[in-house]
Amino acid sequence: MFEPISTEMIIGLCLAALLGAILGFERERHGRPAGLRTHLLVSLGSAGFMSLSPLVAEMGKGVPADPGRIAAQVVSGIGFLGAGAIVKEGVNIRGLTTAACLWIAAAIGMTAGAGFYLEAVLICGLSMVALVIFPYIESWQRSHSYQFLEVTMPLKVDVNAVLEKIRAQKVSLKRVDMDRDYTNDTLKITCLIRFFTREVTDQDALEIVEAIESLDIGLKRIVWQPR
Repeated sequence: MFEPISTEMIIGLCLAALLGAILGFERERHGRPAGLRTHLLVSLGSAGFMSLSPLVAEMGKGVPADPGRIAAQVVSGIGFLGAGAIVKEGVNIRGLTTAACLWIAAAIGMTAGAGFYLEAVLICGLSMVALVIFPYIESWQRSHSYQFLEVTMPLKVDVNAVLEKIRAQKVSLKRVDMDRDYTNDTLKITCLIRFFTREVTDQDALEIVEAIESLDIGLKRIVWQPR
């Protein structure tokens, strides 16, 4: 005979939905695909599974059962949903924060579903501090910035000469990737450049472009992309 739903379970489910919605609203404001509804459902579903775990363990009379088995599957399964929020756009990767936010939403739901309401509120509060307050702190403390530079040129060009011209502009090259296209006889290099300023100005970019153009190597294209 199944037990009727308890007041504690109702509180846990409602609290999980509310706290998940708070996280989702912050992501929604930034135009992320996984927004309010997604985070609410993840948190609510996790709370439901967590509430269900001990009930399922008690169903088998006289048979030992692990009440944490369903909860363990939630922890591992949420990774698949988080992976779907991560998108690679060119040389940039977006969605890592949203994926982590979904993971936190699952933790909030499981905590509330287990009856630890204050802990669930604390997790949500600390998460909101990380999402809302920390970006301002990072911006204030930032003493450098990064940009991706893509240079497409003939295949026979000396790459080292191009890289030396870039380094001469008082920047740091953190990574260089090369893509050779033998069909079109072109070479594309993608450089991650560190500027020792908070923001990259048009003048900073122009100086590097002019330095590369001074080599007279038959450039095909130069593209800047923010990190």
